[in-house]
Amino acid sequence: MSDNRSPDQAQDALQRMVQALRALPGVGPKSAQRMAFHLLQHDRNGAAVLGQSLLDAVNHIQHCSSCNTFSELNICNTCSDERRDPSILCVVETPADQLMVEQTLTYKGLYFVLMGRLSPLDGLGPNEIHLDRLIERVEKSQVPVKEVVLATNFTSEGEATAHYIGEIMKVRDIKVSRIARGVPVGGELEYVDASTLARAMMDRRSVS
Repeated sequence: MSDNRSPDQAQDALQRMVQALRALPGVGPKSAQRMAFHLLQHDRNGAAVLGQSLLDAVNHIQHCSSCNTFSELNICNTCSDERRDPSILCVVETPADQLMVEQTLTYKGLYFVLMGRLSPLDGLGPNEIHLDRLIERVEKSQVPVKEVVLATNFTSEGEATAHYIGEIMKVRDIKVSRIARGVPVGGELEYVDASTLARAMMDRRSVS
C-alpha cells in the first residue's frame, strides 16, 4: 500500500513519536530521538506492540474502587482475596510501593494507594492524594479497620503525609503504626531491596 503523505507529514509523524517518548520519566529530547530511531530502524514490530499495549492500558486500566491502585477490574485481585486480613490497612504512596511491600511476603492485610504524597509546593494537598477516599474506605469498611500501617516514603513529604494521616486515624480511635526505619532516610520504597523492606514491615511501631 503506497503512502501518499507529503515529506512534511511524514516528518511530523516522527516528531510526534519523539515528543510522545519524552513523556517517559527521565527521557530528554536526545534520548527520545534515539529511542524513536532505534524502534523504526531495528524493531518496528516491537514499536507496534508497544503502541498497542499503551493504548490498551489507557483504555482499560482504571483505579480499584476500594484501594485506589491500578486495576482492570472494579475491585482488584488483592482487595477481593478473602485470605487477606481486612482489619489491617497499609497506606502507600504508589502502586510500585505496594508491589514492593507485597514482595516481602510479610504483610497479609489490605492496602490503600494514595497516588502521591502531600507537597504544598507542588500543589498537592489532601484532595490530590485522595484522602477523602481513604477516610471513606476506613469508615465504611464491612470489617472494622483496627490498624493503619503508614508505609509512605521517608522523605520530608512522605513523613508529613504519614503524620497527617496518623492524626486523622487517631481521632477515629484506630491504631496507627509506621514502618520501621530499616528503609534509609530519604529513600523510596521502589528502590529498596526486599529483605530491608521486610525487616521494616515486621518492626513497624505505634505512632504516639
